[in-house]
Amino acid sequence: MPPSETSKQLESVLHETRVFPPPPDFVARARMRAEDHARLTAEAARDNVGYWAARAREELHWFKPFTRVLDDSKAPNYRWFTDGELNASYNCIDVHLAQRGNKTAIVFESEPGDVRRLTYAELAAEVGRFANGLKALGVAPGDRVVIYMPMVPEAVVAIQACARIGATHSVVFGGFSAKSLRDRIEDAAARVVITADGGRRAGKLVDLKGATDEALAEGCGSIARVVVMKHAGNDVRMKAGRDAWWSDVVKGQSTECVPLPVPSEHPLFLLYTSGSTGKPKGIQHSTGGYLLHAKLTAQWIFDLRDDDVFWCTADVGWVTGHSYVAYGPLAAGATIVMYEGAPVHPDAGRFWSICQRHGVTIFYTAPTAIRALMKFGDEIPAQYDLSKIRLLGTVGEPINPEAWIWYHEVIGRKRCPIVDTWWQTETGAAMISPIPGAIPAKPGSCTKPIPGIDAAIVDEEGDEVTDPNRGGSLVIRKPWPSMLRTIWGDNQRYIDTYWARYGNRYYVAGDTAHRDADGYFWVMGRSDDVLKVSGHRLGTMEVESAFVAHPRVAEAAVVGRSHDIKGEAIFAYVVLRGARPTGTEAERLAVELRDFVGKELGAIAKPDDIRFADNLPKTRSGKIMRRLLRNIARGEEITADVSTLENPAILDQLRGKA
Repeated sequence: MPPSETSKQLESVLHETRVFPPPPDFVARARMRAEDHARLTAEAARDNVGYWAARAREELHWFKPFTRVLDDSKAPNYRWFTDGELNASYNCIDVHLAQRGNKTAIVFESEPGDVRRLTYAELAAEVGRFANGLKALGVAPGDRVVIYMPMVPEAVVAIQACARIGATHSVVFGGFSAKSLRDRIEDAAARVVITADGGRRAGKLVDLKGATDEALAEGCGSIARVVVMKHAGNDVRMKAGRDAWWSDVVKGQSTECVPLPVPSEHPLFLLYTSGSTGKPKGIQHSTGGYLLHAKLTAQWIFDLRDDDVFWCTADVGWVTGHSYVAYGPLAAGATIVMYEGAPVHPDAGRFWSICQRHGVTIFYTAPTAIRALMKFGDEIPAQYDLSKIRLLGTVGEPINPEAWIWYHEVIGRKRCPIVDTWWQTETGAAMISPIPGAIPAKPGSCTKPIPGIDAAIVDEEGDEVTDPNRGGSLVIRKPWPSMLRTIWGDNQRYIDTYWARYGNRYYVAGDTAHRDADGYFWVMGRSDDVLKVSGHRLGTMEVESAFVAHPRVAEAAVVGRSHDIKGEAIFAYVVLRGARPTGTEAERLAVELRDFVGKELGAIAKPDDIRFADNLPKTRSGKIMRRLLRNIARGEEITADVSTLENPAILDQLRGKA
């Protein structure tokens, strides 16, 4: 049998040996060089806690300086800078006003092509007005505010306004369905939803207000107010006493809003991410520790200079959009680009057109987007002037060497370092990444941990794996400031998910990896039942629950298979109530179920493949044999022990041969 796409990709990564040092002219101006990286790494190795204390005092403005650095008395619930007080919005905006008030903070381009620019002074005024408006609506420190918006500057304004008044924001990706929005509102017990009439994506309207109304129609009793921004111009229904237009909320409000000093451990935001159970996890991040790491990594990994134009293509609904759109670059005083629409609308040159017109110097995107744009050939990016780009980055999943080389040669024109960053919603900011002026790159490797991060690969017993190229579980051995603090409302789940596997000694990333002879990390993928589709994490149980919500479905099992564009595609095995369909009836029902799951969870969760069977493969004890399902979905030889299979005849159906 020929090797599967997964095994071929693994083979390619394991045997990748090319090394790409940063260009000498880049090193000459780099913010951090090899000697700086070595010095900081040694400092952290000598005194990790003292190292982070020094960085926190250097980088952040504290209204009340901290005297206690790390509280590990309730480990693994670690706390940082506990007696210090600060404000995230002040650190992202006010600290720049004296020197950078007239500097552009945000360049925004809508999908139709309209462009807006906000200086730091204008951003401060917008945030102040909206923060005062939220207070007038009764939002108090500690209240949870859900933000469900398109990728527009007002999304950042809302985020910063919440931080300014001490409210805890929870951004929900605008592509998620009403049900997903409702689940997150209810779990957070949010008081306010901030949304828009609609958004634009690939030439289509996204009815955000309609989805919000649907989410609030059943449950969500904690919601007192809904704020609606006029953006797409679609007709919406406004509920008297509950709904208010953004323009009315800010009308007459002062541009001055005194930032509220909050304790370093004050919850800055909740961000929901999928797990291996049906219930999304509310990842809770603190204020001081999170902001420190987001700012540091924005400066170090992207080598930020005062004249840079930084474009992270991620939506603010994901953690990348939090750390490298809404917080990190602004804390560093950078100019950021925001784009509302799809990367190939109206054509596959849209990204490169934006880079050319706005003078983008740093471009940070997902391997999924890179692979998708590769499919259109080299000729399209060749039509654009990309000469101002000096640094490229990738995020969301491991990048295959072939895509890395295309990115380097066609987009970077062989002169731009590439920073391949590994991190997670839970880590808060990048953990393993090249520092472009200090660490040579290898295609497919995220290289080495940033100074202060103690990453390792361990075996099943928790012992470090030291043999080059022998894989294991990726762990972080020492606490770091931007780590998640808990899972909202479920601390035991936090401990069980991230710490219990090795007796609470290490943070368990859930990824498998190996490290080569040069100490470079190579992340191979998830080790649990979490799918990574286009860089977005989806729990298998969450998708399976959506299937079973359909009245025709009795049972479903979901696995992932390799996909050239998305990285991983969803492959579903479905057992119906009643006879198994065949032919055109099976095709029709597959389309219906695909759309149903998309409505339940959002378009990102639509399965690429649906296969109907009379039963799922189970052991005699009733456990679904997921490894067998993965083998079949990926076209691999079956490695599972089928001797325990309750009904061996089901195999032909699962393979689509009966």
